[in-house]
Amino acid sequence: MPISRRTLIATLGALPAAALLPRQAFAAYPDRPIHLIVPFAPGGNADIVGRLVGERISNALGQPVVVDNRGGAGGSIGAEAVARSAADGYTLFVGSNGPLTVNPFVQAKLGYDPLKDFAPVALTSYVPHVLILNNKVEAKTLQELIAASKNQAVSIATSGVGSATHMTLERFKAATGANVTHIPYRSGGALMPDLIGGSIQAAMTEFSTALPLHKAGKARIIAIAAAQRSKLAPDIATFIEGGVKDFTAQSYIGILAPAGTPAAIIAQLQKAILAGLSGGPAPDKLRAMGSEIATPEQMTPAGFAAFIRADYEHMREAAKLAGIVPK
Repeated sequence: MPISRRTLIATLGALPAAALLPRQAFAAYPDRPIHLIVPFAPGGNADIVGRLVGERISNALGQPVVVDNRGGAGGSIGAEAVARSAADGYTLFVGSNGPLTVNPFVQAKLGYDPLKDFAPVALTSYVPHVLILNNKVEAKTLQELIAASKNQAVSIATSGVGSATHMTLERFKAATGANVTHIPYRSGGALMPDLIGGSIQAAMTEFSTALPLHKAGKARIIAIAAAQRSKLAPDIATFIEGGVKDFTAQSYIGILAPAGTPAAIIAQLQKAILAGLSGGPAPDKLRAMGSEIATPEQMTPAGFAAFIRADYEHMREAAKLAGIVPK
């Protein structure tokens, strides 16, 4: 027997409101794999830390975290992909200096706004930059390398145009007057075979990427851009000790989601990261690589957002000092 319109309306009105919601509304987050976009090629600091943090998120939330490396344009390609993704918590971003706080002052046309298009979840860690030389380079100290560059340009690689290490290299050039030829790669890990093989003379890269080569004697770090020497390699002098006044630089890694991601999902992700980096093997693994763990406050959305805004302004000033014009 046909149901009248009045009967149908009355029946629906008697149902609980929840029964009228789409099926997706009942699914608890997450109910499928989460994709973690690393905006650089495999092997660099962002990739290493991203995979480690991804494991912690997976363990806490009970779903696989699939790492997707989308390198190019100093991290901008991967950043734009995340910025344009659905704000549902299933696409996350391994953010770092390059795409978040350096590229706006290096690249004239970005397909995203680093301060508006992302929802910070948590800062995870940071690692100092170092200058590492091929073993065939005769210079043994930072001052010797600077002096040698005045006679013949030194080829120094970084993880790409607009990367954090590129900015550090430009600051180094401005501070010392060193004659440097910049060789951009797609990631810190990608340049290491050429450094060992002798195709390039040196690299400005993350301590975590360079330390294994230094310890194995395959290349040698001559300066670390930290306020003091590392306990992992106390034989390495700081840039400051090498005569470059107040010279420090670091790469940071944090997790972000597209802007508009529900606060409840952000809170779940933040809790998983904080728990994963507060104990267990993960913090020790990061420290063993030369990284420092972010503070509990920096591991909050508000704390990470404040960190990004502060570094954004620092990079604005650094770009002016280095004479970098977006192009």
